[in-house]
Amino acid sequence: MKFLRTVSTQRLLAIIAGVVIAVAGGTAIAVAASNGGPKPPRESLATALHQAASAPAVTGITARIKFTNNLINTSDIQGTDPILNGATGRLWMSNDGRLRLELQGDNGDAQVVVNNGSFSIYDPMTNTVYKGTLPQQSGSSSSKSSQGEAIPTVAQIQSDINQLAQHWNLVGPTPRNVAGQPAYKIQISPKHDGGLLGQVQLAWDAARGIPLGIAIYSTSSSSPVLELKATSISYGSVPVSDFKVSPPAGAKVVRIASTATSGTAAAAAGMHAHKAGKAHKAHTDITGAAAVQAHLPFTLAAPGTLDGVQQQSVQLLDWGGSPAALVTYGQGLGGIAVIEQSASGQSTSSSSSSSSSSSQGGNGQGLSLPTVSINGASGTELDTALGTVITFSSGGVHYTVLGSVPPTAAEAAAKALAP
Repeated sequence: MKFLRTVSTQRLLAIIAGVVIAVAGGTAIAVAASNGGPKPPRESLATALHQAASAPAVTGITARIKFTNNLINTSDIQGTDPILNGATGRLWMSNDGRLRLELQGDNGDAQVVVNNGSFSIYDPMTNTVYKGTLPQQSGSSSSKSSQGEAIPTVAQIQSDINQLAQHWNLVGPTPRNVAGQPAYKIQISPKHDGGLLGQVQLAWDAARGIPLGIAIYSTSSSSPVLELKATSISYGSVPVSDFKVSPPAGAKVVRIASTATSGTAAAAAGMHAHKAGKAHKAHTDITGAAAVQAHLPFTLAAPGTLDGVQQQSVQLLDWGGSPAALVTYGQGLGGIAVIEQSASGQSTSSSSSSSSSSSQGGNGQGLSLPTVSINGASGTELDTALGTVITFSSGGVHYTVLGSVPPTAAEAAAKALAP
């Protein structure tokens, strides 16, 4: 856990801003209500972050957790799934970059394991293991770790907070007690271009400088959309054996290629890759509508504006060996992304009159998606508390439209694309 001791000012503030676009806790464990117990003294945010950066190293974390997921309407979920329905579980972390997150369900335990630069994600609903290698950061992480970085001063941190506050509302830190530990909590909300994101609450251990929690709220609810909460936590070395997990016999293994995209492009490509179950790679050297069109076997739809929102970028993607395009509109979290690829080989709804389609495991459980008509073409729509995803095929092109916008906005954008 030397990270918070040696991290630069910019990276410290990136932690705060980055939480806003996270869909999973990662190193975060909980943002729990204060249930008594000792609390730290009131401090300014700059002072509290400086104390976190100066905290002594921790060798590891072991915790029991509870995950709440209100992202998707329960009526769209068939059966019980620990990721879609929420569940209790356990978490292990070590200071050498190992992580294991386990969510326990009636049909098996969902597992996320990060070990020696590789990762594996087990989905019990489909008995599938997704494996891959984490993208390498620029420079030598080992040498940076050994040399360390200068701990920013309170004044340096405050200066960067002032810049961050131009785009984000920051409330706190508020003294709390999280899982029995004195902690600080801050609330972060976008000042503009936030889409459906209401606020993010982040807590960290006041004495050890380790993130203790995250809760993400939408603009339409006072209850968290996603929350990862510790019911108990302890610090100390974690045996290497705790990170060794073997998938059940007969599990399907899917290899995922690493990618180095960022921003809206990374969010769009990542969400669609998870939905389609295909690897992808962004070609950052091929951009612009004309250049991208030259590599596509279909006619690219990239209007200058989409439902009144200005186009920002057009980028070529390598989608499982086939060329595809990513077109983004708008700025900030409220933007819209469109992925276009050849419709050949893409599954379509067998009947435009059906009321829903399902993505199910072998036991008939899964996510039931309602269908939507896009200029006569039948597609599927995933409506969540933080955004909408629409997929449909028209004119030989398969479209995915997604963004932190309500269904009406996503549908209007989709209809503006279809011929």
